Amino acid sequence: PPLNFPSDVSPMTDMEFGRFLLPGPTEVHPDVLRAMLRPMVGHRSTAMVDLLAAMEEPLRRVFRTQRRVIIGTCAATGFMEMAVRCGVKQRMLALVGGAFGQRFAAIAEACGHDVVRLEVPLGETIEPDMLRDALMRTEVDAVSLVHSETSTGALAPLSELAPIVHERNDVLLLVDAVTSMAGSPVETDALALDFVFTGSQKALALPPGLALGVASERMVQRAKRLPLRGAYLDLVTYEESFAERQPTNTPAVSLFYALGEQLRRIEIEGGIAARWARHEAMRQAVESWVDGPGGTLGFRFLPREGRRSWTVSCLRAPEGRNARDFVQALKREGWTIGSGYASLKPSTLRIGHMGDHNVESVRAALGRLEEAAR
Repeated sequence: PPLNFPSDVSPMTDMEFGRFLLPGPTEVHPDVLRAMLRPMVGHRSTAMVDLLAAMEEPLRRVFRTQRRVIIGTCAATGFMEMAVRCGVKQRMLALVGGAFGQRFAAIAEACGHDVVRLEVPLGETIEPDMLRDALMRTEVDAVSLVHSETSTGALAPLSELAPIVHERNDVLLLVDAVTSMAGSPVETDALALDFVFTGSQKALALPPGLALGVASERMVQRAKRLPLRGAYLDLVTYEESFAERQPTNTPAVSLFYALGEQLRRIEIEGGIAARWARHEAMRQAVESWVDGPGGTLGFRFLPREGRRSWTVSCLRAPEGRNARDFVQALKREGWTIGSGYASLKPSTLRIGHMGDHNVESVRAALGRLEEAAR
């Protein structure tokens, strides 16, 4: 019998791609969806070994690392918990500027660790002097940092913050790069990031369900000394398994197929630097619109210039207008953008310009938003 889709969901065609600009999950290109139709293989088979082997170098190029990239069948939140369980000995300094910085801190507390929060108002970022001062005032063994805060569209100055953490011996830097990896520069090796992770459904533009990460050698060695690091999210097990090109448990094989296809498409585009450039151009398109007609209508960025994510723009709605009305107006026209997150829901909206979108689709969405505002 035919599939009965809900009234607001229908099978996507190639011609319809480009209207779904949610800040995650991201729209998945038809070529990537088609890759998932390949037959199943045994997860301990030669075919799986070959698939993981083929993805090794492309993944290293995406993460800008020479180290091993591990892949888990879980949300990125799973690897956030891995970061805590395998990277924190006793006390963590959590850099908090939004909902996902808070999530990192809450997971550490749920795992029984002491957490010191360094917080800034929504839309702002922790700056180097603030971090240095906090590290001077409290003893911690790890620092958690959200690079691109999806809830506010703020981009932390990772290249400035990482060296400050590394001034402290035996303090690990744990980085949530969920909406920055594959959409803006994340220099894993150059910045000596101890653990950095992302999810499949953001700038990689895959269906939800995979987490990907890279651990430094000192992170792995610390994990080996922590007796309560768990089982399913045990970094040591992941490192040992992927060294043998084996998944830790039965993986989401179809999502691995999708990842392989997307890595091929990234190479065809010109590599990760070309992908970064396209994302930067999309961010600049939103900035130009806010500086022009959008600003005339009263739209404003939540984060300041120079601290704006390359993958998600968080805009304040015009004074006296409810941001959710704009989201609904675009939905009626067949476009999807994001509402504000939590307390920001009535006052902000979020445009997810990440993955396989381009400047043209972003400008088209902004044009619809302009019509709704008028």
